[in-house]
Amino acid sequence: MALSESGERLRQIINKAIEDHIITPEEYDEIINISTEDGHIDSQERALLKQLQQMIENKEVTFSRNR
Repeated sequence: MALSESGERLRQIINKAIEDHIITPEEYDEIINISTEDGHIDSQERALLKQLQQMIENKEVTFSRNR
């Protein structure tokens, strides 16, 4: 199944955080805004958000104010 436009944008920003092992508050806000901009979090977006959340919980991705 192909990703929606917002799903693709969400995937790109989450992949960047995964590659960097860091997510800034601004990136996190952008992720939330992208996932809710159409008023519906589809299954693809939900899976991406779940993956990011698990990585944050496992400290594979950490929050940082500085890049």
